[in-house]
Amino acid sequence: TSERQHTMSTDTWLAFALFAFVSSITPGPNNTMLLASGVNFGFVRSLPHMAGVTVGFCLMILLMGLGLGSVFVRFPVLYTVLRYVGGTYMLYLAWKIFRSQPASSTDNNTTAAQPMGFTAAAAFQWVNPKAWVMALGSVTTYLPAQHTPWQLLALVGLMGVINMPTTSTWALFGSRLRRYLQEPVFLRIFNTLAALALVASLYPLLIH
Repeated sequence: TSERQHTMSTDTWLAFALFAFVSSITPGPNNTMLLASGVNFGFVRSLPHMAGVTVGFCLMILLMGLGLGSVFVRFPVLYTVLRYVGGTYMLYLAWKIFRSQPASSTDNNTTAAQPMGFTAAAAFQWVNPKAWVMALGSVTTYLPAQHTPWQLLALVGLMGVINMPTTSTWALFGSRLRRYLQEPVFLRIFNTLAALALVASLYPLLIH
């Protein structure tokens, strides 16, 4: 039993890799926003957004593994506050997606939106309910109770290796849709649906 507390079997690593893949590629706030970014700005201009998602999320897992999660266990009101701050911010982001204009817009009366930058995308993870669930699940389910720093770093590294390409497929798919949405009316329909999807992703926050 003592040895199991300090080691991670190959099966555990494989199970975590599968968890990382499935949780990273399934719909959620990050992927909805990356899809919209790919459509509105293209793949290359969305790269800082993609990198920010992965780095910010991996930093969250690292801090959870170092004990941050226990702070929210001791003071659950902090998590409640964070949930509602996050929900409000996500509504704001949904509004921004809804109001997005093509990057090539020549309408002088409307300022074209800008893709989310690295820092903003990294910071967004702290108000993203899905990211919190994934980070806590990664640490509590797959790490030994008495894990070593190297095990934690390996877990974070594996998540990063899996998370970056899987989340980026959403931006890539969006960039491929871009040429089919050149007409402003079609882009408006897409942005409206993406904004509604982001709002819908708040459902788990509201029922817990």
